[in-house]
Amino acid sequence: MKIIDKYILKRYLVTFVFTLLILIPIAIAIDISEKIDNFLEHPNLGFYQIVDEYYKNFIIYYTNTFMPLALFIAVILFTSKLSNNTEIIAITNAKVSFTRFLYPYFIGATLVTLISLGMNHFVVPNSSKERKKFEKEYIKNRRQKQELKYVREFSLQLTDSTYIFIRSFDTEANSGYDFTSEVYNGIQLKSKLVASRITYKEEDSSFILYNWRKRLIYKKRDSISSGTKIDTVFNFTAKDLIYKSALSQEMPSGELLKFIDISKKRGVKNLNAYLVEFHKRTSLPIASYILTIIAVALAFRKRRGGTGVNLAIGIGVMFIYVFLMKIAEVLGGVAGVNSLLYVWIPNIVFGCLAVYLYFNARK
Repeated sequence: MKIIDKYILKRYLVTFVFTLLILIPIAIAIDISEKIDNFLEHPNLGFYQIVDEYYKNFIIYYTNTFMPLALFIAVILFTSKLSNNTEIIAITNAKVSFTRFLYPYFIGATLVTLISLGMNHFVVPNSSKERKKFEKEYIKNRRQKQELKYVREFSLQLTDSTYIFIRSFDTEANSGYDFTSEVYNGIQLKSKLVASRITYKEEDSSFILYNWRKRLIYKKRDSISSGTKIDTVFNFTAKDLIYKSALSQEMPSGELLKFIDISKKRGVKNLNAYLVEFHKRTSLPIASYILTIIAVALAFRKRRGGTGVNLAIGIGVMFIYVFLMKIAEVLGGVAGVNSLLYVWIPNIVFGCLAVYLYFNARK
């Protein structure tokens, strides 16, 4: 069986890479047609810069995104070819079980899963950060740029008793207006600090408050102090103000987990959007095993209509999987739900389908 294993594994990987090489140029062509006007609006934007800063990272992102689809299509194409050429009949006549037949497929799925896990947790986030930086500079329109630049009506719980509020903050100038910090003892207000303007100094992670006024509340009297300028520190940075669920895609998993942990300590109520992104980085690569079993089981037996019928069924199954995955991501981001369970629902549902098809194919 070693010769057959090597043959199946080789064809598995070759067909998988070939499928990716078909899908990626199609995605690039569609993207170029949509963004060519944006590129031409910037005469100083050269071809090399577009390729190096945008399409290099575009390819990394979509290669990783298309991996499950490419794997599924590749397995169906290759296995259907084996079936149509009666090679599978010869293998089964040699008393090779369906489980043993899956052995080289699982080796291939393991390689794809390990590569995808590494890319999801470490490579793609850094690549997405560079790609989105390019998009912000050259592709986003003025309204979209303004939405990314300014944070409005922002509130944050720093500790169990300390809260801050900022009416508006410019993330590029590191400057904001109408700042308020409140400290409570239970439900009783202990102190309140307000400032008309606040700026952040990156070199020492400190803040400067302008036209500030501080009120300390005691049982029988209040103490009020004020000034035009004061340097102070808070348990947050300007970066904390611009973290949004969309930016979670730009954080490597270690940084994302650290951010989630800090946010939990600060009392942020709903972090499910971040948890969905983290759990998805593992669930999607693991789906390679499930999709491999489904694809082999569908294409294992020779059908009337050949590869075309198997491919049509496979694309339909893949469409349902992607649709279910997107719904699960949206529902998993809702406050109060178990985001881990929702992210894994597509794998659970299709895992049950894979088990059914597996035992059906063994008969």
